[in-house]
Amino acid sequence: MQNSSRVTSLDRLRALLRELRDANGANVTVTFALATIPMVGFVGAAVDYSHANSLKAAMQAAADSTALMLSKEASKLTNSEMQTKANDYFKALFNRPEAKSLTVNATYTTGGGYKLKIDAAATVKTDFMKLMGFSSLKVGADSQVTWGNTKLRVALALDNTGSMKDNGKMDALKVATKGLLTQLKNAAPQNGDVYVSIVPFSKSVNVGKHNWNQNWVKWDDWDDENGDDVSTTKCNNSKGKKKKCTTSTTWVPDNHNTWNGCVMDRDKDYDTKNTAPNPGVKATLFPAEQYDGCPTELQPLSYNWTQLEKTVNDMTPTGMTNQTIGVQWAFQSLTAAPFTIPPKDANFKYNDVIILMTDGLNTENRFDDNTSTINSRTLTACANAKTASITIYAIQVNTGGDPTQTFLKSCASTPDKFVELKSANQMVATFQQIGTALSNLRIAQ
Repeated sequence: MQNSSRVTSLDRLRALLRELRDANGANVTVTFALATIPMVGFVGAAVDYSHANSLKAAMQAAADSTALMLSKEASKLTNSEMQTKANDYFKALFNRPEAKSLTVNATYTTGGGYKLKIDAAATVKTDFMKLMGFSSLKVGADSQVTWGNTKLRVALALDNTGSMKDNGKMDALKVATKGLLTQLKNAAPQNGDVYVSIVPFSKSVNVGKHNWNQNWVKWDDWDDENGDDVSTTKCNNSKGKKKKCTTSTTWVPDNHNTWNGCVMDRDKDYDTKNTAPNPGVKATLFPAEQYDGCPTELQPLSYNWTQLEKTVNDMTPTGMTNQTIGVQWAFQSLTAAPFTIPPKDANFKYNDVIILMTDGLNTENRFDDNTSTINSRTLTACANAKTASITIYAIQVNTGGDPTQTFLKSCASTPDKFVELKSANQMVATFQQIGTALSNLRIAQ
């Protein structure tokens, strides 16, 4: 019975198809009507998709702006506060009422750098595609800002020589340096993201008189220069003999705890290198000197911004100019003992920088007072630091009409990192530009 029924149905279908094929009156109308349905569907889909893409573009722009704005304060917010601000920022920028069921989510992570991601999603009703069973389309956008994947370590080698008291240079240097410290502090969402050392220099560098008992200080020259002749008289008091007295004079060095903390250049060629001091190799030690023009004590790498600013405030112009020792100690402060160098995290990149600021020509070092000779030592110290992948900025503040220190152009890592200034106040803008370059954010989508 079932087979017979199937045969009958197939016969009827074949008959209907033959009638439709043979009919002439309405074939074109029916065919056109059937063809119109998919054509309208395709055109309508294009319209709906175009509308959705317009919405997506607006969402993307809002997400980008929200990510950039929120990144500036993300490290200081709780997760709840961050979500609230993300919603507020996004909705203030995205004014499209046709977007329904809008959600905005902010995700902040700190592994291997700092990353803030904004995800936005919504639905939009369709006008034509609903005829095909699609009443709405999903639309989404995401944006992320990454920063801090390169950590900063900056050594400031700052000229504190006597000529810095002229033309307002020391005052301008203090303003410029404190402004730079503020920029670097703001670029560090967490302690340790940015370290700064400060090396005030003249002919010598002050490593701190509290280090008088450290084995990396060499006392030979200091002992020869600081002390007194002490006379000792001995008499023969033996019975039966005529009393006879003899006097001898001996040089007695001062107690090392009277040292003012200054050191001069190490023996060549360690005067241009960052070799760690080794008590077994005297040439690697730092020779103590009781220099009258001893500058303010240096500050090792630190993120103690209060102490760093105090070091700047304490700077006083005094002494002769030896740029070599400023570069060498800045180099040492970034890399080697006697400093304790903070360990580097393998998950981050590190950008080590020396900023050398000087206002005068090299005039004196431990070995001589020939400017050209001292320049060559400075240039060698710069070359050694650059070989160690340290970026060097060199700034000459030339308010007295001195010749341009052309060798400083070679000291700088690239020509654009050498700047000659003609007025003291230009230091503020120059330090600000360097600070901006060091603390830039970048957007990655």
